[in-house]
Amino acid sequence: MALSKELLEILACPKCKGEIYLNSTEDGLICDNCKLLYEIKDDIPIMLIDEAKPVSQKI
Repeated sequence: MALSKELLEILACPKCKGEIYLNSTEDGLICDNCKLLYEIKDDIPIMLIDEAKPVSQKI
């Protein structure tokens, strides 16, 4: 089960409170302002700043 559209609409970056969106492989959420990727594991977005990866880093 993928993330619902409704959930994606209410989620925000925990660091800057800005918009986030699904990446092209749909395994993470990206914040363009902070240049961070929040991974999605077992259909649960891991919205912890300390666990976010820089967007340029491969996972």
